[in-house]
Amino acid sequence: MEHHHHSHSSSIKLSNAFKLGISINVIFIIVEGLVGLMSNSTALIADAGHNLSDVLTLILSWIAINLSQRQPTLKFTYGFRRSTILAALLNTILLLVAVGFIIYETAVRLSHPVTINANSMVIVASVGIAVNGFTAWLFMKDKNRDLNIRSAFVHFVSDALVSLGVVIAGLLVKYTGIQWFDSAVSFIIIAVILYSSYKLLIDSVNLALDAVPENIKIELVLDYLKRLPEVKGVHDLHIWSLGTTNAALTVHLKTCVPTDVSFITSIQQQLHERFNIDHSTIQVEYGSDEDCGNKF
Repeated sequence: MEHHHHSHSSSIKLSNAFKLGISINVIFIIVEGLVGLMSNSTALIADAGHNLSDVLTLILSWIAINLSQRQPTLKFTYGFRRSTILAALLNTILLLVAVGFIIYETAVRLSHPVTINANSMVIVASVGIAVNGFTAWLFMKDKNRDLNIRSAFVHFVSDALVSLGVVIAGLLVKYTGIQWFDSAVSFIIIAVILYSSYKLLIDSVNLALDAVPENIKIELVLDYLKRLPEVKGVHDLHIWSLGTTNAALTVHLKTCVPTDVSFITSIQQQLHERFNIDHSTIQVEYGSDEDCGNKF
């Protein structure tokens, strides 16, 4: 009961973190976008575009995490946990859309150079460092729990670094008068986004294709099952993700001795404790091989 209360309170804290993160970032994006347009800074507009994709990421992640906690239904018998995988995949696509937007804006500005208000750039981007740094901190504690939370954390850490880049570009423009530093920072922003989204894309696609989760080594699971004294052979071993936090397993075990329910229950418990596999289905095939006298 205490564990249930703890997980419920941590869900409320996480929900509050999402609400706070979304609110302060929406306000900041509006301010940053307007100042970027008024000061003719591509770097600020690019950063606002990137931040907008991150707010959409936060909203999608929040919806998916809420959905994943809903109870299974007769139609969705596993519940809605896989919605977190779809959200992570969609979040990555949004990042790539943001990259396209930034490339377009930068190309337009390079072909039509304008004078940049460097002071506005530096002030707004400095606020950006604080906003993005604070939002990243909101998700730091839970970042290893869920791919969506990790993606939010990574996005906002990279945003804080990007804002730092905009500050540097603003100072360079201010003290050297060289306007193209602004566009150069836009290309650095593109590189940062592509780098941070690559790993997320790979992880999301792997989960969507039912790959073995990264935190589980299938060789160790197979070795554990083969070493059980009752087991003569292991086949049809499958491990996949039900969502961004839950793993499932199905396996056929050949045995040469009769076993009961406690045999399966103890294996399920070990799979949970050793490998963090919550849902395991084990089929026992007793005496199905001719040479049951020899193990392996």
